[in-house]
Amino acid sequence: MTVSNPQAMDLHSRIAARTARVGVIGLGYVGLPLAMAAIRGGFAVTGFDIDPGKITAIEARRSYIEAVPQEALAEAVDAGRLRASCDFDGLAECDIIAICVPTPLTAHRTPDLSYVENTGRDIAARLRPGQLVILESTTWPGTTREVLAPILEATGLTAGQDFFVGFSPEREDPGNRQFRTSTIPKVVAGEGEEASVLMAAFYGAVVETVVPVSSTATAEAVKLTENIFRAVNIALVNELKLVYDAMGIDVWEVIDAARTKPFGFMPFYPGPGLGGHCIPIDPFYLTWKSREFDQPTRFIELAGEINTAMPHHVTDRLALALDQKSGKALSRSRVLILGLAYKKNVPDIRESPSLKLMELIEARGAETAYYDPFVPEIPPTREYSALRGRRSVVWDAQVIGGFDAVLVATDHDDVDYAALTEWVPLIVDTRNVFARRGLQGATIVKA
Repeated sequence: MTVSNPQAMDLHSRIAARTARVGVIGLGYVGLPLAMAAIRGGFAVTGFDIDPGKITAIEARRSYIEAVPQEALAEAVDAGRLRASCDFDGLAECDIIAICVPTPLTAHRTPDLSYVENTGRDIAARLRPGQLVILESTTWPGTTREVLAPILEATGLTAGQDFFVGFSPEREDPGNRQFRTSTIPKVVAGEGEEASVLMAAFYGAVVETVVPVSSTATAEAVKLTENIFRAVNIALVNELKLVYDAMGIDVWEVIDAARTKPFGFMPFYPGPGLGGHCIPIDPFYLTWKSREFDQPTRFIELAGEINTAMPHHVTDRLALALDQKSGKALSRSRVLILGLAYKKNVPDIRESPSLKLMELIEARGAETAYYDPFVPEIPPTREYSALRGRRSVVWDAQVIGGFDAVLVATDHDDVDYAALTEWVPLIVDTRNVFARRGLQGATIVKA
């Protein structure tokens, strides 16, 4: 494919020469790593965010994202390759604009595109000919064409002629040190042939491998498919955990043995529920959109029901263990949640099942606290405002020993699990961390 449109030709040349300025809107787990990857690719970047705390941190050369080394951030700022601002007027200077904002669910589990729509309006207010606008936020197939492009075209400019629009799903995995943004293959698509060429040219300069697909809707569907695959398989092992537990069979032993098969099996592991910015949310974007086509998504919805029910199962298991092992009712107990982050070795608490567990356990009359070496204080959240401001307890024998039970919700590596077996009488383990380490001592119940 080639470009013949004068606007596209000019931008393509600027991309090749690395003179195009890149704007990244949303400097969180997706946006800041993307900004740094673009800088490594030779581009100058302006990052935009409505949170002044992020801007202050970047200006102070302080990284708040594990995937972005502090030294690299400081070097980019000092060299003038990275600027950060809350003033969106700077978008007019950017040739390429990547949107990396949240796409959560409403209280009724329908897509909330307000962040994308508001960002689109912010861009439209500064839109000029020759710009490439990219959506990276996960969403339902058709969003780029049906939602973002019309917002931008309300300016009177025409997509594919005056400016260009594309979609490339983010594939960040917080805490995964094996991959970084530039080494993860990037799926790309544009609205029209010239937008597609520009997308491939830009990302080809930023990442090692570009995977072009035929349409933005296809690219949007790729991201949903990846996370639905994980959600359904996690739901399967969560259900198997309940079935095998009733049979007296250890599901973790079953999975460890099954994974020795060199073909036809991929291990997934049960847990206390789903967390993170993708898996608990993304499948419902497809179930919502599928209704427009009168297509049922029973499999996906069933997986959602199973995964959503897991915190309730764990709470019941905790109550039963307290009653059987110590003769104490949950309503009269003090329970420590070990691990607030949604996955180990990261500070990310988005959609963490630990928050739901605290809410459920307290609703049954118990007192809860948490310990997490990565999360010193619970920040503001959309759903759990009552937990805001609570701080992690101190890792101390006397403090931890004052709890009737410890519920392991996140298996951080940097925890002295051996000491824990000596400090508390009851441990409810949802991650199989004690068996994996061969630890005994306290009463340990798998849940």
